[in-house]
Amino acid sequence: MPDPATKPVPLLNVPNVLTLIRLLLVPVFGWMLLDHPFDVGWRWIATATFVVALVTDFVDGKIARKYNLVTNFGKLWDPIADKAITGMAFVGLSIIGELPWWITIVILVREWGITALRFAIVKWGVMAANRGGKAKTMLQSWVLALWLLPLHLYFTPDAPLWLQWIKGVLMAATLLITVVTGLDYLREAKRLHDRYTARLTPDSPPRG
Repeated sequence: MPDPATKPVPLLNVPNVLTLIRLLLVPVFGWMLLDHPFDVGWRWIATATFVVALVTDFVDGKIARKYNLVTNFGKLWDPIADKAITGMAFVGLSIIGELPWWITIVILVREWGITALRFAIVKWGVMAANRGGKAKTMLQSWVLALWLLPLHLYFTPDAPLWLQWIKGVLMAATLLITVVTGLDYLREAKRLHDRYTARLTPDSPPRG
């Protein structure tokens, strides 16, 4: 009788379906935000859509690990779906003029640069997500949700300084941890390279 632990994981499973839903929500969320940026009702709907996408990210990982439903599809597309939905939020907020473009550019260069680096150095070893990277993802997600909320639209002509200050400080913290964790991954990539090179280098012949 085959060992249940070795039973192949079906590609069509709940975690993968949730990942696909998150990917499909990216253009839907983008349309809601960009087509109705200053309509309070639509901003609430866009924010709710973004939060639903965040929840699917949390749930699919829990289910995959608990029920041993981890697949190569999930390993590849789950982080891509995460970066796609958060990337759409950063770009959308910049397009409608609520977030400076330089912040969006720095964060996206870091995000997709590290993703590309992971694929580029796969022969050296696997660069797994560390605690800092996971904290960065969580902070980005919920700070973006705060920025998407239409709280500032209830005030005319400008949002109060306390609200601007809170949002600014949290986004600054997000930018800082994003850059710092990116540097950590670069150091980890160098360590992987050094270990890989050391394995390939023959021992030096003894002198005498």
